[in-house]
Amino acid sequence: MRTILLHLIPASLYAALGLKFWHNCRKAGNVQTRPCVSTAERFVLLVAIVAHGAALQAALFPGEQMRFGFGVAVSMMVWLAICFYWVEALYTRLDGLHAVALPAGVVASLLPLAFPGEHVLANAASPAFRAHFIIAMLAYSLFTLAALHALLMSVASKQLHDARFSRALGNLPPLLTMETLLFRLIGIAFVLLTLTLVTGVLFSETLFGRAFALDHKTIFAFISWLLFGGLLLGRWLRGWRGRVALRWTLAGFIALMLAYVGSRFVIEVVLHRAN
Repeated sequence: MRTILLHLIPASLYAALGLKFWHNCRKAGNVQTRPCVSTAERFVLLVAIVAHGAALQAALFPGEQMRFGFGVAVSMMVWLAICFYWVEALYTRLDGLHAVALPAGVVASLLPLAFPGEHVLANAASPAFRAHFIIAMLAYSLFTLAALHALLMSVASKQLHDARFSRALGNLPPLLTMETLLFRLIGIAFVLLTLTLVTGVLFSETLFGRAFALDHKTIFAFISWLLFGGLLLGRWLRGWRGRVALRWTLAGFIALMLAYVGSRFVIEVVLHRAN
């Protein structure tokens, strides 16, 4: 019962904030000087983030062991993405991004209840493994945020082109500002993904008890690294943006998800196995 409550609390807070966001935006209409998110609501979102983090901590460390599965992986990535979004929103007006962040938070908070996972991480006591794990999750969370951000930009751009801009999306920052933020996210995440791959290769025997091997997770991770590296290079050399940037971002994100989350989904959800 306590475990269920730990996940229901952040989900309820995210849902309540989402409803309040839509109500505020409908009242505000297209008046850009009136923010959709008040200081009090930012504080409640922070409380939801802390509660979500506590639920994740309980799911990751149910006892002395460390368990990590599909549900926890997705929940942690979305949680870290919302953390970065909350910090970024302190400096840039990103009110309209609540339309993506809050529903994702509701689903991510509840996902570990449906897919708790029984995969025990054998190297949790190793400092090298913990560093590798933290860097990897930071990279995954930023790429998750970048993918959601790119999708939202695509919807906003299409509505702007069709002259049918909704009230909720009317509170988004300008597309150029969102594009700058997108590539900032991808750039930081690319550095973190590079560190993840480097630590995985250099310390494979220390981290996993075996020499470096090219398994499906490593292959998909390197494919993702190449795709995001190609996107950043194309942006620098040819000024890639718009649909081209969206396609490369989503392709890299899908490859990254297949590297670990996809494999855990198949093992736990499709095959109903713990390892």
